[in-house]
Amino acid sequence: MDSLLSNLKIAVPEKIYVKDPESSSLGKRIVEHSILLIDEIGFDSFTFKKLGTLIGSNESSIYRYFESKHKLLLYLSSWYWAWIEYQLVIETHNLNPFDKLQKAIEVVCRSTKEDSSFSHINEVVLNRIMINENSKSFLTKEVDLENKEGYFVIYKRIVYRLRDMVIALKPNYKYPSSLASTIIDGSLHQHFLKSHFTSMTDCDLDITPTQFYKDLVSKTLQS
Repeated sequence: MDSLLSNLKIAVPEKIYVKDPESSSLGKRIVEHSILLIDEIGFDSFTFKKLGTLIGSNESSIYRYFESKHKLLLYLSSWYWAWIEYQLVIETHNLNPFDKLQKAIEVVCRSTKEDSSFSHINEVVLNRIMINENSKSFLTKEVDLENKEGYFVIYKRIVYRLRDMVIALKPNYKYPSSLASTIIDGSLHQHFLKSHFTSMTDCDLDITPTQFYKDLVSKTLQS
């Protein structure tokens, strides 16, 4: 998988950014250090001024790539889901319907390991941002407009892939889309609970969100 990913460029919807950060060393530094800074201080405290100070660049130079920190968060979220989608496609190829769905659950729910194919992005840290901050990318007044503009197309595509796997395994199941979106969003939430509200989840050092959702989906589709 690593060799395949190394030949692929993660594609993010163009409307999210002003200038593609992948097109220059400064753009890559903006992405790299924004991930580290958001992880350190949180998205609410994050500003382009602080990021500019960190990378030794003018705040105005960051606006040449992203018009707001909200658009930057949308970029990071889209990049993450595109990276997950590549793994999903590769690792579920040529599997039977049951194994395909089980592997897909594993891909979207498992703990993240750093991918050396993208040296300027720390996927482990980005995963923490997704767990802690991802909802802020769509819980806004502009979500419907941004959805029409295609900002969430990659995220939705993963939901559709899981939905189709559910249908392939059990065509008469009434709620394939709801189950698919529950797996994806619920996994992030279980990881959050595991770290911050341990009394509200059974996931711990021994029980993973992957195990929980594999068990839940298997029993749901058997009934």
